Amino acid sequence: MYNLSLYEIRKGLLRGDFSSVELTECFLERMERFSDLNAFITVCGDHALKSAAESDEKIAEGTAGELEGIPVALKDLFLTKGIRTTAASRMLENFIPPYESTVSRKMLEAGAVFLGKTNMDEFAMGSANITGYYGNAVNPWSRDKKLVPGGSSGGSAAAVAGHLCAAALGSDTGGSVRQPAAFCGIVGLKPTYGRCSRYGMVAFASSLDQAGPMTKTVRDAAILLKIISGRDENDSTSSSEPVPDFESFVGKSPKGLRIGIPKEYRAEGISEEILRFWQKGAEMLKDAGAEIVEVSLPHTKYALPAYYIIAPAEASSNLARYDGVRYGFRAKGFSLNELYENTRADGFGDEVKRRILIGTYVLSAGYYDAYYMRALKVRQLIRKDFESAFKTADVLLTPTTPNSAFPIGEEPKDPVTMYLNDVFTVTANMAGLPGISVPVGLDESGRPLGLQLIAPHFKEDLLIRVGSALEEAAKFPSLKEVARELC
Repeated sequence: MYNLSLYEIRKGLLRGDFSSVELTECFLERMERFSDLNAFITVCGDHALKSAAESDEKIAEGTAGELEGIPVALKDLFLTKGIRTTAASRMLENFIPPYESTVSRKMLEAGAVFLGKTNMDEFAMGSANITGYYGNAVNPWSRDKKLVPGGSSGGSAAAVAGHLCAAALGSDTGGSVRQPAAFCGIVGLKPTYGRCSRYGMVAFASSLDQAGPMTKTVRDAAILLKIISGRDENDSTSSSEPVPDFESFVGKSPKGLRIGIPKEYRAEGISEEILRFWQKGAEMLKDAGAEIVEVSLPHTKYALPAYYIIAPAEASSNLARYDGVRYGFRAKGFSLNELYENTRADGFGDEVKRRILIGTYVLSAGYYDAYYMRALKVRQLIRKDFESAFKTADVLLTPTTPNSAFPIGEEPKDPVTMYLNDVFTVTANMAGLPGISVPVGLDESGRPLGLQLIAPHFKEDLLIRVGSALEEAAKFPSLKEVARELC
Protein backbone atom coordinates (compact mmCIF):
# COMPACT_ATOMS: atom_id res chain seq x y z
CA MET A 1 0.00 0.00 0.00
CA TYR A 2 3.00 2.32 0.45
CA ASN A 3 3.46 2.59 -3.33
CA LEU A 4 -0.10 3.75 -3.98
CA SER A 5 -0.80 7.30 -5.10
CA LEU A 6 -2.39 9.80 -2.73
CA TYR A 7 -5.63 9.44 -4.68
CA GLU A 8 -5.56 5.63 -4.36
CA ILE A 9 -4.70 5.84 -0.66
CA ARG A 10 -7.64 8.17 -0.06
CA LYS A 11 -10.00 5.69 -1.70
CA GLY A 12 -8.49 2.77 0.22
CA LEU A 13 -8.89 4.51 3.57
CA LEU A 14 -12.51 5.41 2.90
CA ARG A 15 -13.28 1.83 1.74
CA GLY A 16 -11.64 0.40 4.85
CA ASP A 17 -8.99 -1.54 2.91
CA PHE A 18 -6.48 -0.41 5.56
CA SER A 19 -6.41 2.04 8.44
CA SER A 20 -4.42 5.25 8.74
CA VAL A 21 -2.52 3.75 11.67
CA GLU A 22 -1.51 0.72 9.57
CA LEU A 23 -0.47 2.98 6.72
CA THR A 24 1.48 5.33 8.98
CA GLU A 25 3.28 2.43 10.63
CA CYS A 26 4.20 1.13 7.17
CA PHE A 27 5.70 4.47 6.12
CA LEU A 28 7.54 4.93 9.42
CA GLU A 29 9.05 1.46 9.05
CA ARG A 30 10.21 2.31 5.55
CA MET A 31 11.64 5.64 6.69
CA GLU A 32 13.77 3.76 9.23
CA ARG A 33 14.67 0.99 6.79
CA PHE A 34 15.83 3.43 4.15
CA SER A 35 17.31 6.07 6.43
CA ASP A 36 20.42 5.99 4.23
CA LEU A 37 18.48 8.18 1.78
CA ASN A 38 18.71 10.91 4.46
CA ALA A 39 15.40 12.25 3.19
CA PHE A 40 14.26 13.45 6.62
CA ILE A 41 15.80 15.85 9.13
CA THR A 42 13.12 15.32 11.78
CA VAL A 43 10.85 12.26 12.08
CA CYS A 44 7.56 12.75 13.95
CA GLY A 45 6.72 9.12 14.68
CA ASP A 46 4.67 9.38 17.89
CA HIS A 47 2.95 12.54 16.69
CA ALA A 48 2.07 10.87 13.36
CA LEU A 49 0.62 7.74 14.99
CA LYS A 50 -1.52 9.83 17.34
CA SER A 51 -2.84 11.86 14.38
CA ALA A 52 -3.47 8.66 12.41
CA ALA A 53 -5.56 7.19 15.25
CA GLU A 54 -7.64 10.38 15.38
CA SER A 55 -8.11 10.21 11.61
CA ASP A 56 -9.33 6.61 11.80
CA GLU A 57 -12.01 7.75 14.25
CA LYS A 58 -13.11 10.56 11.92
CA ILE A 59 -13.24 8.18 8.93
CA ALA A 60 -15.40 5.78 10.97
CA GLU A 61 -17.70 8.65 11.99
CA GLY A 62 -18.02 9.89 8.39
CA THR A 63 -16.41 13.28 9.14
CA ALA A 64 -13.20 12.74 7.15
CA GLY A 65 -11.42 15.67 5.51
CA GLU A 66 -10.00 15.62 1.99
CA LEU A 67 -6.61 14.36 3.22
CA GLU A 68 -7.90 12.44 6.23
CA GLY A 69 -5.39 9.91 7.49
CA ILE A 70 -2.96 10.33 4.57
CA PRO A 71 0.72 10.37 5.67
CA VAL A 72 2.64 13.25 4.07
CA ALA A 73 5.95 15.06 4.56
CA LEU A 74 6.91 18.74 4.73
CA LYS A 75 10.06 20.46 3.58
CA ASP A 76 11.85 21.69 6.67
CA LEU A 77 11.21 25.37 6.03
CA PHE A 78 7.48 25.31 6.75
CA LEU A 79 6.94 26.27 10.37
CA THR A 80 5.20 23.53 12.37
CA LYS A 81 3.95 24.50 15.81
CA GLY A 82 5.81 22.55 18.48
CA ILE A 83 7.87 20.62 15.91
CA ARG A 84 11.46 21.56 15.14
CA THR A 85 12.02 23.59 11.97
CA THR A 86 15.65 24.03 10.90
CA ALA A 87 15.76 25.10 7.21
CA ALA A 88 18.68 22.62 7.17
CA SER A 89 20.87 25.19 8.91
CA ARG A 90 22.93 25.18 12.07
CA MET A 91 21.45 28.62 12.64
CA LEU A 92 18.03 27.07 13.41
CA GLU A 93 19.23 23.71 14.71
CA ASN A 94 17.04 23.81 17.84
CA PHE A 95 14.26 26.18 16.74
CA ILE A 96 10.74 25.14 17.82
CA PRO A 97 8.15 27.40 16.11
CA PRO A 98 5.33 28.82 18.24
CA TYR A 99 2.89 28.86 15.32
CA GLU A 100 1.94 26.95 12.16
CA SER A 101 2.50 27.98 8.56
CA THR A 102 -0.70 28.61 6.61
CA VAL A 103 -0.17 25.85 4.04
CA SER A 104 0.67 23.21 6.65
CA ARG A 105 -2.30 24.34 8.78
CA LYS A 106 -4.60 23.86 5.78
CA MET A 107 -3.23 20.35 5.29
CA LEU A 108 -3.76 19.56 8.97
CA GLU A 109 -7.33 20.86 8.82
CA ALA A 110 -7.90 18.56 5.82
CA GLY A 111 -6.79 15.62 7.98
CA ALA A 112 -3.21 15.03 6.80
CA VAL A 113 -0.82 13.05 9.00
CA PHE A 114 2.64 14.64 9.20
CA LEU A 115 5.41 12.03 9.14
CA GLY A 116 8.29 14.47 9.42
CA LYS A 117 10.32 17.36 8.03
CA THR A 118 12.36 16.66 4.91
CA ASN A 119 15.98 17.45 4.09
CA MET A 120 16.87 20.39 1.87
CA ASP A 121 19.63 22.76 0.83
CA GLU A 122 20.34 25.24 3.61
CA PHE A 123 17.73 28.03 3.54
CA ALA A 124 16.65 26.60 0.15
CA MET A 125 19.89 27.77 -1.48
CA GLY A 126 21.13 25.03 -3.78
CA SER A 127 20.36 22.79 -6.74
CA ALA A 128 21.49 19.39 -5.49
CA ASN A 129 20.63 19.08 -1.77
CA ILE A 130 24.30 19.13 -0.83
CA THR A 131 24.55 22.45 1.03
CA GLY A 132 22.49 21.55 4.12
CA TYR A 133 23.84 21.20 7.65
CA TYR A 134 22.45 17.65 7.94
CA GLY A 135 24.23 16.18 4.94
CA ASN A 136 23.02 15.35 1.47
CA ALA A 137 19.79 13.53 0.68
CA VAL A 138 20.13 10.67 -1.82
CA ASN A 139 18.10 10.10 -4.97
CA PRO A 140 16.28 6.71 -4.69
CA TRP A 141 17.10 6.03 -8.35
CA SER A 142 20.72 5.43 -7.37
CA ARG A 143 22.25 2.18 -8.54
CA ASP A 144 26.03 1.84 -8.70
CA LYS A 145 26.53 5.50 -7.78
CA LYS A 146 24.58 7.63 -5.35
CA LEU A 147 22.82 10.40 -7.25
CA VAL A 148 21.80 13.86 -6.07
CA PRO A 149 18.02 14.27 -5.71
CA GLY A 150 18.14 17.87 -6.92
CA GLY A 151 17.46 20.92 -4.83
CA SER A 152 16.53 22.61 -2.85
CA SER A 153 13.50 20.36 -2.12
CA GLY A 154 15.60 17.22 -2.58
CA GLY A 155 14.45 15.52 0.62
CA SER A 156 10.78 15.87 -0.33
CA ALA A 157 11.51 14.52 -3.83
CA ALA A 158 13.49 11.56 -2.45
CA ALA A 159 10.76 10.79 0.10
CA VAL A 160 8.01 10.69 -2.54
CA ALA A 161 10.07 8.79 -5.12
CA GLY A 162 11.24 6.28 -2.50
CA HIS A 163 7.68 5.65 -1.24
CA LEU A 164 8.49 7.04 2.21
CA CYS A 165 5.30 9.15 2.19
CA ALA A 166 2.19 9.54 0.06
CA ALA A 167 3.10 13.09 -1.01
CA ALA A 168 5.20 16.02 0.17
CA LEU A 169 5.30 19.78 0.18
CA GLY A 170 8.27 21.67 -1.22
CA SER A 171 9.08 25.28 -2.02
CA ASP A 172 10.12 26.77 -5.34
CA THR A 173 12.20 29.96 -5.61
CA GLY A 174 14.00 29.27 -8.88
CA GLY A 175 12.96 25.70 -9.65
CA SER A 176 13.31 23.99 -6.28
CA VAL A 177 10.13 21.93 -6.69
CA ARG A 178 10.34 21.19 -10.41
CA GLN A 179 14.07 20.43 -10.75
CA PRO A 180 14.24 17.75 -7.99
CA ALA A 181 10.94 16.35 -9.23
CA ALA A 182 12.56 15.83 -12.64
CA PHE A 183 15.69 14.28 -11.11
CA CYS A 184 13.63 11.86 -8.99
CA GLY A 185 10.95 10.92 -11.52
CA ILE A 186 7.95 12.48 -9.77
CA VAL A 187 5.54 15.37 -10.40
CA GLY A 188 6.40 18.82 -9.03
CA LEU A 189 4.06 21.80 -9.36
CA LYS A 190 4.99 25.44 -8.72
CA PRO A 191 1.80 27.54 -8.42
CA THR A 192 1.37 31.13 -9.57
CA TYR A 193 3.05 33.56 -7.19
CA GLY A 194 0.36 34.47 -4.67
CA ARG A 195 -1.77 31.36 -5.23
CA CYS A 196 -0.52 29.95 -1.89
CA SER A 197 0.29 31.88 1.27
CA ARG A 198 3.92 32.31 2.26
CA TYR A 199 3.02 32.94 5.90
CA GLY A 200 5.11 30.68 8.10
CA MET A 201 7.66 29.82 5.40
CA VAL A 202 11.28 30.49 6.24
CA ALA A 203 12.03 33.16 3.64
CA PHE A 204 14.71 32.98 0.96
CA ALA A 205 13.60 35.51 -1.67
CA SER A 206 10.18 36.93 -0.83
CA SER A 207 9.15 37.97 -4.35
CA LEU A 208 10.00 34.52 -5.75
CA ASP A 209 9.18 31.91 -3.07
CA GLN A 210 6.13 29.67 -3.50
CA ALA A 211 4.99 26.46 -1.83
CA GLY A 212 4.19 23.59 -4.15
CA PRO A 213 3.10 19.92 -4.11
CA MET A 214 5.50 17.07 -4.92
CA THR A 215 3.57 13.92 -5.77
CA LYS A 216 3.52 10.63 -7.64
CA THR A 217 0.90 11.74 -10.16
CA VAL A 218 -0.60 14.87 -11.68
CA ARG A 219 -3.93 14.04 -10.04
CA ASP A 220 -2.26 13.96 -6.63
CA ALA A 221 -0.72 17.38 -7.31
CA ALA A 222 -4.15 18.74 -8.23
CA ILE A 223 -5.68 17.42 -4.99
CA LEU A 224 -2.95 18.92 -2.84
CA LEU A 225 -2.88 22.24 -4.71
CA LYS A 226 -6.56 22.88 -4.09
CA ILE A 227 -6.09 22.40 -0.35
CA ILE A 228 -3.10 24.72 0.09
CA SER A 229 -4.35 27.51 -2.21
CA GLY A 230 -6.31 30.62 -1.33
CA ARG A 231 -6.21 34.09 0.18
CA ASP A 232 -4.57 34.52 3.59
CA GLU A 233 -4.96 37.68 5.66
CA ASN A 234 -1.51 37.03 7.13
CA ASP A 235 0.13 37.36 3.70
CA SER A 236 -0.58 40.54 1.76
CA THR A 237 0.90 39.00 -1.41
CA SER A 238 -1.54 36.08 -1.41
CA SER A 239 -4.27 36.32 -4.03
CA SER A 240 -8.05 36.28 -3.67
CA GLU A 241 -8.32 34.63 -7.09
CA PRO A 242 -10.99 31.87 -6.93
CA VAL A 243 -9.62 28.37 -6.36
CA PRO A 244 -11.15 25.89 -8.81
CA ASP A 245 -11.48 22.14 -8.34
CA PHE A 246 -8.16 21.35 -10.01
CA GLU A 247 -8.80 17.61 -9.90
CA SER A 248 -11.72 18.01 -12.31
CA PHE A 249 -9.24 18.91 -15.08
CA VAL A 250 -7.36 15.61 -14.82
CA GLY A 251 -7.95 13.53 -17.93
CA LYS A 252 -9.56 16.38 -19.86
CA SER A 253 -8.34 16.29 -23.44
CA PRO A 254 -5.86 18.95 -24.58
CA LYS A 255 -7.55 18.95 -27.97
CA GLY A 256 -7.70 22.45 -29.40
CA LEU A 257 -5.01 23.86 -27.12
CA ARG A 258 -1.88 25.44 -28.60
CA ILE A 259 1.37 24.17 -27.12
CA GLY A 260 4.23 26.63 -27.50
CA ILE A 261 7.82 25.50 -28.01
CA PRO A 262 10.21 28.35 -27.02
CA LYS A 263 13.07 28.37 -29.49
CA GLU A 264 15.43 29.99 -26.96
CA TYR A 265 15.27 26.90 -24.72
CA ARG A 266 17.45 24.95 -27.14
CA ALA A 267 20.34 26.18 -25.04
CA GLU A 268 24.00 25.29 -25.37
CA GLY A 269 24.91 22.41 -23.07
CA ILE A 270 21.52 20.70 -23.08
CA SER A 271 21.86 16.95 -23.53
CA GLU A 272 20.78 15.28 -26.76
CA GLU A 273 18.56 12.90 -24.78
CA ILE A 274 16.69 15.83 -23.26
CA LEU A 275 16.16 17.28 -26.73
CA ARG A 276 14.82 13.94 -28.00
CA PHE A 277 12.37 13.63 -25.13
CA TRP A 278 11.32 17.25 -25.62
CA GLN A 279 10.49 16.47 -29.26
CA LYS A 280 8.78 13.26 -28.21
CA GLY A 281 6.69 15.15 -25.64
CA ALA A 282 5.53 17.60 -28.29
CA GLU A 283 4.55 14.70 -30.55
CA MET A 284 2.60 13.06 -27.69
CA LEU A 285 0.56 16.21 -27.15
CA LYS A 286 0.05 16.62 -30.89
CA ASP A 287 -1.27 13.06 -31.07
CA ALA A 288 -3.64 13.93 -28.21
CA GLY A 289 -5.14 16.71 -30.31
CA ALA A 290 -3.10 19.77 -29.36
CA GLU A 291 -1.52 22.12 -31.88
CA ILE A 292 2.25 22.66 -31.67
CA VAL A 293 3.48 26.21 -32.35
CA GLU A 294 6.87 27.88 -32.01
CA VAL A 295 7.16 30.91 -29.74
CA SER A 296 9.95 33.28 -28.81
CA LEU A 297 11.12 34.40 -25.37
CA PRO A 298 14.00 36.65 -26.46
CA HIS A 299 15.16 37.72 -22.98
CA THR A 300 15.50 34.16 -21.66
CA LYS A 301 19.30 34.33 -21.80
CA TYR A 302 19.25 37.13 -19.24
CA ALA A 303 16.94 35.34 -16.80
CA LEU A 304 19.58 33.38 -14.88
CA PRO A 305 21.98 36.34 -14.39
CA ALA A 306 19.08 38.56 -13.29
CA TYR A 307 17.77 35.88 -10.95
CA TYR A 308 21.16 35.54 -9.26
CA ILE A 309 21.11 39.25 -8.54
CA ILE A 310 17.51 39.54 -7.31
CA ALA A 311 17.38 36.35 -5.24
CA PRO A 312 20.63 36.97 -3.29
CA ALA A 313 19.62 40.61 -2.76
CA GLU A 314 16.37 39.54 -1.13
CA ALA A 315 18.14 36.77 0.77
CA SER A 316 20.70 39.17 2.25
CA SER A 317 17.82 41.25 3.58
CA ASN A 318 15.74 38.30 4.86
CA LEU A 319 18.66 36.58 6.57
CA ALA A 320 19.75 39.72 8.41
CA ARG A 321 17.36 38.65 11.20
CA TYR A 322 19.68 35.77 12.16
CA ASP A 323 22.05 37.66 14.43
CA GLY A 324 22.33 35.41 17.47
CA VAL A 325 20.40 37.81 19.69
CA ARG A 326 16.70 37.04 19.34
CA TYR A 327 16.66 33.32 18.53
CA GLY A 328 18.68 30.59 16.85
CA PHE A 329 22.35 29.74 17.06
CA ARG A 330 24.61 32.07 19.04
CA ALA A 331 28.42 32.08 19.04
CA LYS A 332 30.55 33.70 21.72
CA GLY A 333 31.92 37.20 21.27
CA PHE A 334 33.56 39.82 23.46
CA SER A 335 31.58 42.62 21.83
CA LEU A 336 28.24 42.92 20.04
CA ASN A 337 29.91 43.19 16.65
CA GLU A 338 32.06 40.14 17.38
CA LEU A 339 28.98 38.20 18.49
CA TYR A 340 27.27 39.07 15.20
CA GLU A 341 30.32 38.16 13.14
CA ASN A 342 31.00 34.85 14.90
CA THR A 343 27.35 33.81 14.91
CA ARG A 344 26.88 34.39 11.20
CA ALA A 345 30.28 32.93 10.29
CA ASP A 346 29.67 29.71 12.25
CA GLY A 347 25.89 29.48 11.83
CA PHE A 348 25.67 29.76 8.04
CA GLY A 349 27.15 27.38 5.48
CA ASP A 350 29.38 28.43 2.58
CA GLU A 351 26.62 28.69 -0.06
CA VAL A 352 24.41 30.82 2.17
CA LYS A 353 27.31 33.12 3.01
CA ARG A 354 28.19 33.37 -0.68
CA ARG A 355 24.67 34.51 -1.58
CA ILE A 356 24.45 36.94 1.35
CA LEU A 357 27.69 38.55 0.21
CA ILE A 358 26.49 38.77 -3.40
CA GLY A 359 23.19 40.26 -2.27
CA THR A 360 24.82 42.79 0.05
CA TYR A 361 27.16 43.81 -2.75
CA VAL A 362 24.44 44.43 -5.35
CA LEU A 363 22.37 46.40 -2.84
CA SER A 364 25.26 48.60 -1.75
CA ALA A 365 25.19 52.31 -2.55
CA GLY A 366 27.66 52.15 -5.42
CA TYR A 367 26.10 49.17 -7.21
CA TYR A 368 22.35 49.31 -6.53
CA ASP A 369 21.52 51.04 -9.82
CA ALA A 370 24.14 49.20 -11.85
CA TYR A 371 23.02 45.70 -10.80
CA TYR A 372 19.82 45.42 -8.77
CA MET A 373 17.72 48.00 -10.66
CA ARG A 374 18.89 46.63 -14.00
CA ALA A 375 17.92 43.12 -12.92
CA LEU A 376 14.43 44.35 -12.01
CA LYS A 377 14.09 45.86 -15.49
CA VAL A 378 15.15 42.56 -17.06
CA ARG A 379 12.53 40.85 -14.93
CA GLN A 380 9.84 43.05 -16.46
CA LEU A 381 11.09 42.24 -19.96
CA ILE A 382 10.91 38.52 -19.19
CA ARG A 383 7.34 38.93 -17.98
CA LYS A 384 6.41 40.80 -21.16
CA ASP A 385 8.01 38.03 -23.24
CA PHE A 386 5.65 35.52 -21.66
CA GLU A 387 2.64 37.79 -22.13
CA SER A 388 3.48 37.98 -25.83
CA ALA A 389 4.06 34.22 -26.10
CA PHE A 390 0.70 33.46 -24.49
CA LYS A 391 -1.03 35.39 -27.26
CA THR A 392 0.15 32.62 -29.58
CA ALA A 393 0.15 29.61 -27.24
CA ASP A 394 -2.02 28.44 -24.34
CA VAL A 395 0.74 26.51 -22.57
CA LEU A 396 4.51 26.27 -23.10
CA LEU A 397 6.43 22.99 -23.20
CA THR A 398 10.13 22.99 -22.25
CA PRO A 399 12.71 20.71 -20.66
CA THR A 400 12.78 20.92 -16.86
CA THR A 401 16.56 20.45 -16.56
CA PRO A 402 19.49 20.49 -19.00
CA ASN A 403 20.59 17.03 -17.80
CA SER A 404 19.59 14.13 -15.57
CA ALA A 405 20.73 13.70 -11.95
CA PHE A 406 24.48 13.54 -11.45
CA PRO A 407 26.41 11.45 -8.90
CA ILE A 408 27.07 12.90 -5.46
CA GLY A 409 30.64 14.12 -5.35
CA GLU A 410 30.75 14.71 -9.09
CA GLU A 411 28.75 17.94 -9.08
CA PRO A 412 30.34 21.02 -10.69
CA LYS A 413 32.75 22.69 -8.28
CA ASP A 414 32.24 26.08 -9.90
CA PRO A 415 29.13 27.67 -8.32
CA VAL A 416 28.17 29.41 -11.58
CA THR A 417 28.14 26.08 -13.43
CA MET A 418 25.99 24.59 -10.68
CA TYR A 419 23.54 27.48 -11.03
CA LEU A 420 22.93 26.43 -14.66
CA ASN A 421 20.80 23.55 -13.36
CA ASP A 422 18.06 26.16 -12.92
CA VAL A 423 18.35 27.62 -16.42
CA PHE A 424 14.94 26.32 -17.59
CA THR A 425 13.01 26.93 -14.38
CA VAL A 426 13.94 30.41 -13.12
CA THR A 427 11.98 32.20 -15.84
CA ALA A 428 8.65 31.06 -14.37
CA ASN A 429 9.64 32.43 -10.96
CA MET A 430 10.86 35.71 -12.43
CA ALA A 431 7.50 36.16 -14.15
CA GLY A 432 5.43 34.73 -11.28
CA LEU A 433 3.97 32.03 -13.55
CA PRO A 434 2.82 28.50 -12.66
CA GLY A 435 4.85 25.54 -13.90
CA ILE A 436 4.78 21.77 -13.55
CA SER A 437 7.39 19.08 -14.18
CA VAL A 438 6.10 15.72 -15.40
CA PRO A 439 8.36 12.63 -15.69
CA VAL A 440 8.45 11.35 -19.26
CA GLY A 441 11.23 8.77 -19.49
CA LEU A 442 14.66 7.46 -18.55
CA ASP A 443 17.99 8.31 -20.12
CA GLU A 444 20.52 5.69 -21.21
CA SER A 445 21.79 5.42 -17.64
CA GLY A 446 18.31 4.71 -16.29
CA ARG A 447 17.91 8.15 -14.71
CA PRO A 448 14.60 10.04 -14.89
CA LEU A 449 13.98 12.94 -17.25
CA GLY A 450 11.16 15.45 -16.95
CA LEU A 451 9.42 17.99 -19.15
CA GLN A 452 8.06 21.30 -17.90
CA LEU A 453 4.79 23.01 -18.72
CA ILE A 454 4.34 26.76 -18.08
CA ALA A 455 0.94 28.48 -18.15
CA PRO A 456 -0.38 32.05 -17.78
CA HIS A 457 -1.00 33.46 -14.31
CA PHE A 458 -3.58 31.48 -12.29
CA LYS A 459 -4.04 28.95 -15.10
CA GLU A 460 -2.95 25.91 -13.09
CA ASP A 461 -6.03 24.19 -14.53
CA LEU A 462 -4.25 24.18 -17.91
CA LEU A 463 -1.15 22.66 -16.32
CA ILE A 464 -3.27 19.89 -14.82
CA ARG A 465 -5.14 19.32 -18.07
CA VAL A 466 -2.07 19.16 -20.33
CA GLY A 467 0.15 17.57 -17.68
CA SER A 468 -2.23 14.66 -17.17
CA ALA A 469 -2.36 14.09 -20.95
CA LEU A 470 1.44 14.09 -21.11
CA GLU A 471 1.59 11.73 -18.14
CA GLU A 472 -0.88 9.34 -19.74
CA ALA A 473 1.00 9.30 -23.04
CA ALA A 474 4.47 8.94 -21.48
CA LYS A 475 3.50 6.02 -19.22
CA PHE A 476 6.53 6.70 -17.06
CA PRO A 477 7.63 3.56 -15.20
CA SER A 478 7.44 3.58 -11.42
CA LEU A 479 10.53 3.39 -9.25
CA LYS A 480 9.45 -0.04 -8.04
CA GLU A 481 9.59 -1.40 -11.58
CA VAL A 482 13.00 -0.25 -12.75
CA ALA A 483 15.15 1.21 -10.00
CA ARG A 484 16.74 0.19 -6.71
CA GLU A 485 14.45 -2.22 -4.85
CA LEU A 486 12.66 -0.40 -2.05
CA CYS A 487 9.86 -2.86 -1.35
